[in-house]
Amino acid sequence: MIQEFKEFIAKGNVMDLAVGVIIGGAFGLIVKSLTADIIMPIVGMIFGGLDFSNYFIPLSNTVTATTLDAAKEQGAVFAYGNFFTVFINFLILAWIIFLMVRMVNRIRSEAEERTKKAQEEEKVEEPAAPPPADVALLTEIRDLLAKQSS
Repeated sequence: MIQEFKEFIAKGNVMDLAVGVIIGGAFGLIVKSLTADIIMPIVGMIFGGLDFSNYFIPLSNTVTATTLDAAKEQGAVFAYGNFFTVFINFLILAWIIFLMVRMVNRIRSEAEERTKKAQEEEKVEEPAAPPPADVALLTEIRDLLAKQSS
């Protein structure tokens, strides 16, 4: 059973998946920072200096705080500003992944076209098979007879 587990772990797909998860986590942090630190402040500036991360509706009478973190400590809140920020994160991440997949697909199709073209060129360059021995002999006889009659 341990040997089977070692074989399973050593397979390329498992390692590729592990690398993908690690890279994806790091990429998610980059997108989160891009959204929170660059995009949302610009969006807030466009809409009059609004900070979407602190937009919430208190769901309890005990909530009197003005920031989301403090309000969450006081009771239940409907944090629609935070949801908006997370939704923007998702859209950015989805767009970037779309562009990456599109680029990989384009590279793959170009590589396939080059391979196809190379295979077609190899087929064209193949010399014709020599004629059978009896046909070659008859051709020589014909050529000799044509030479004698001229």
